Amino acid sequence: MFLKSPPLERLPEFERGPVLACYRALFAAAFLAPFVSRDAIRFRPMLVPMSLSFAAMNLLFVTAMTRTTAGAAIFLQYTSTVWAFGLGWLFFHERIDRKSLATLACVVAGIVCIVAGETSSAHFIGNLIALASGLSYAGVIVSLRALRGENAAWLIALNHLVSGLVLLPWVLTLDVSLDAAQWSLVALLGIVQMALPYVLFARGVRTVSAQDAALLTLIEPVLNPVWVWLFWRERVEYATWIGGALILGGLALRYLQPAGRRPTIS
Repeated sequence: MFLKSPPLERLPEFERGPVLACYRALFAAAFLAPFVSRDAIRFRPMLVPMSLSFAAMNLLFVTAMTRTTAGAAIFLQYTSTVWAFGLGWLFFHERIDRKSLATLACVVAGIVCIVAGETSSAHFIGNLIALASGLSYAGVIVSLRALRGENAAWLIALNHLVSGLVLLPWVLTLDVSLDAAQWSLVALLGIVQMALPYVLFARGVRTVSAQDAALLTLIEPVLNPVWVWLFWRERVEYATWIGGALILGGLALRYLQPAGRRPTIS
């Protein structure tokens, strides 16, 4: 909703992606810094691919949002879970079970539906960028899996800080200046749309199962185009909704299990 707002839409199209990706990440890092304890800060080799993957995802996703619809961008980014299956198999030799294969089939069908159903050539490029953002985010997921013993607040804050700093030298060379309204929206992007949700999610997963958490987050890609339509009347192609339903249905299938076997949360 913030990215599609008229004040940010006034920024030059080709500079908008890196500028917003850079500054929203720095605002998020500043907000998250107080949540990181000094004892949690330590270097691990996997921090490098994790933070660089996050920086790539941040830039690609924001750029995709400027080149295609909000619905297509978020649905295609959610393919990250399936990309992570492949990376987990490749680097950690993790087994891919039948449920994962069924999810993969649904997601591939959804990707084909969204990309092939796009009638605008500009949106087609944006869809490919969004798909790349899902692949780069899979790198973040696999890296976080390898770093699961590290402090979550430290990892999240580092991701945002590196993402902003990597882009900053490039952004400072661009002939783009933001007015007060635009700076306010970028601050909201960093704090309300990026940093605060990570804090809330980290607190929420303490009291719900991992499956419930995964399924609840599937609300995001549905609300994303809904919010944008309500505020800015951006229409989404029917093929995008169908493809999105296939992607989300496949992910839901991956996490659902028979009711009698669900874990009890005390």
